[in-house]
Amino acid sequence: MEGASRDGPTRAEHEAHEPLFTVIPWPRRAPPKIQSREASAAAAGIALQIVLHALMASDMRSLNSQKGQSCGVSDQACHSKSKSGNDGKPSHAKANGVSSLSGSHNDEKILKENSGACNLNSDHANPLSVDGTKVSTARSELIDSSGHDGCLHVKNESCMACDDLLQESDKEQPGGTLEDLFSFNDEEDDDSDWEPSARLALSRWFCLNCTVPNMEGFTHCQNCDELKGSVVVGYDAFKAHLAQAALLSADAVLPSVSTAVGFDERMLLHSEIEIKPNPHPERPDRLRAIAASLAAAGIFPSKCVMVPPREITKEELLRVHTSDHIDSVEQTKNMLYSYFTSDTYANGHSACAAKLAAGICADLANLIVSGRVRNGFAMVRPPGHHAGVKQAMGFCLHNNAAVAALAAQRAGAKKVLIVDWDVHHGNGTQEIFDGDNSVLYISLHRHEDGSFYPGTGAANEVGVMDGQGFSVNIPWSRGGVGDNDYIFAFKHVVLPIAAEFAPDITIISAGFDAARGDPLGCCDVTPAGYSRMVSMLTACSQGKLLVILEGGYNLRSISSSATEVVKVLLGDSPVYDIDATEPSEEGIQTVLQVLSIQQQFWPVLVPSFASVLALQRSVFSRYSTEVNKMKRKHAGGAGPFWWKWGSKRLLYEVLFEGRCLRKTKDTGKEKLNDEAEP
Repeated sequence: MEGASRDGPTRAEHEAHEPLFTVIPWPRRAPPKIQSREASAAAAGIALQIVLHALMASDMRSLNSQKGQSCGVSDQACHSKSKSGNDGKPSHAKANGVSSLSGSHNDEKILKENSGACNLNSDHANPLSVDGTKVSTARSELIDSSGHDGCLHVKNESCMACDDLLQESDKEQPGGTLEDLFSFNDEEDDDSDWEPSARLALSRWFCLNCTVPNMEGFTHCQNCDELKGSVVVGYDAFKAHLAQAALLSADAVLPSVSTAVGFDERMLLHSEIEIKPNPHPERPDRLRAIAASLAAAGIFPSKCVMVPPREITKEELLRVHTSDHIDSVEQTKNMLYSYFTSDTYANGHSACAAKLAAGICADLANLIVSGRVRNGFAMVRPPGHHAGVKQAMGFCLHNNAAVAALAAQRAGAKKVLIVDWDVHHGNGTQEIFDGDNSVLYISLHRHEDGSFYPGTGAANEVGVMDGQGFSVNIPWSRGGVGDNDYIFAFKHVVLPIAAEFAPDITIISAGFDAARGDPLGCCDVTPAGYSRMVSMLTACSQGKLLVILEGGYNLRSISSSATEVVKVLLGDSPVYDIDATEPSEEGIQTVLQVLSIQQQFWPVLVPSFASVLALQRSVFSRYSTEVNKMKRKHAGGAGPFWWKWGSKRLLYEVLFEGRCLRKTKDTGKEKLNDEAEP
C-alpha cells in the first residue's frame, strides 16, 4: 500500500501473496467427540457382544435349572481333564468337520478326580471373535454321537462340564453382564472441562488496512475490500527524504506561508507487544501510511519544513497533568508491556513516544504563534484527547492538544480554539479546560445518548463556572454521519461561535476515525469533507492553524484524508461545493438541539437557530406531504371508487338521479341522500 495505493498485485494475482498475519486460534467450545473407523468398528463389535451375552444369560438360566440332571455319558468320557497344556484356557480344534471347544475346568463339589473332553456344536461353525475376545453361544443341539465320545443331551439341557466351560468362557470377557458393560458414573463422565488433544484451528487473516478479521477463503477484506496480503509501501522513500530534509533551526529564515511538519521515527516503537486474538487498531502502520502518502503526493520534503523533535519536559506536562499521572507513564520504561486500561497499552518505548508527541505539538504551537511558520501538521502518536488530568485512557497517554494550547498561550496567544472532529468525544481535553474561558473547546462526535465511547459529550455539557459556554458539544445521535451533516454543523454552529470568540490560534484534534470505512467510527466523512472543514477554519485565526493527529484506523482513509488536509494547509483550494450539501433529518435535529442550548451563551447563534428551525419545519412539512400522498395512494374510501375522480364527481351525482352529497354532523363523512335538503 503506497499511502492510498496498492503494491502491484491485482485481484487476479492474489494467489501469489503470502498471508500477512499468523493465525492464532481463539478458545472455542470443545467439539463433539468424533470416532474413527476403527473406533466405530470396535463399538459395533461391543454392541454385538452385548446382544450375545444377553442371549447367553437367557439360556444359562434354563441350563442352571437342570444342573443336577445327568447327561447320559460316563464320567470318564464327559469329565476327563484336558491334556492340551493350555492352563485352563479354551482352545479350538476340529473333529470330523465339527468345531470343538476344549478346555480345563474343575468343580470341587461334584468332580474331584474325574475328567474328560466335551464337544459342543453351536449354531455357528466357529466361535465369534470381537477384538480378539472369543464369544461362544450356549444354545446346545442334540448331537448324534455314534462312533464319538461326545456329550449327548437335548437342547437347553446341561451337564456340569458344559456349565463350567461356559462359565470359564464368561470369565475371559470383562464386564460379562449388561450391567458390567454399561454401568457408569455420570459425575465421572462430566466433560465440562474436557480438552481436545488438538485445538480446533479456525484459519483467518487480518486486513492490513482496517484490522478486521476475515475467513481464510476470502481474498479481499469483507469490510474494506482490501486485497489479502497487502503491505504498506512508500515509507522507505519517506525515510530517505527525511534524512535529507532541512530541520527548522532557531535562526532559519522561512517564508511566511511555510507549513511545518512534526515527526519522529521513535514514535513507531510504541506498539502492543502482548499477543492477542486481534491486532490493536492503534498501530505504527498508521504513521507509515500517512508518511508514504505525503511522499507520494510530492508534499514532503519539498513543500514543508521539519520541526526538530524533542521530548516534553516534566515541568511542561505538570501544567496539564498531575505528577502521579506523569510518573505512572514514565514507569512503563522499565516494563516489557503494561496496560492503563484494557485498551490502552504501553511498552518500554511508550513513555518516550508520548513525550515526543507532546513536545512536537508544543513546539509547533510556539512556532505558529510566533509567526515563524503559518501552520503545521503534527504527525504524532500515541493520540491524546482522551487523556485527562490524572488518567490515561482510550489509547491516549498525554494530552497533546492541551499541551499545545498552553504552549501557545506561553508564546503570546490569549485565546485558543480547539476543534475536535474525532468521532469520539475528547473527554480529556474538555476536563482540562472545563472552567477556562480562554480556551474554547468544540467537539463533533458520535454520542447516541451516551452509549458510544466514552459516553461523555452531551449537548448540555457546556462547562463550569467561568468556563460556561466554552465547551460546545455537537453529539450525533447515530452512525453513518457524512460530509453533509458535518459541514452543516460547521456553518451554523462552529463558524459563528469561532468568529465571535476570535482566537489567536486554532488547534484541530484531527481524528480521522469518522472517515468512510473506519472500523471503529462507522461514519461517512470523505477526504474532501475534511479538506473543506480545514479550509473553513483557516479564516478563524488569520490562518494560524495547527492540525494534530488523533484517531483514525483505516489506513487508506487516514492517509488520503491527512494528505488532503495538508494540501489545504499548503494553500490548495478544496473542491467542494458547500451549498450543494443537504443535511439529514437527524443532523438537523442535533444542530437545533445544540443551538437551543448554546444561544444563551452566544447570542450570535440566534439567527442560526431561527434558520435551522425553519429548515426543520420545511423538511417536516415536505415529509408529511409525501406521507399523506402515500396514504392517499394506498387508502381505500367509502363509496364508489369514481368519487376520487375530482371534476367528474358532479357528473356522477347527476347519474344518481339528483341525489346529492352532504357531510354528516356526527362522522364528518360524505354520503348519498335519497332526498334533497329543504
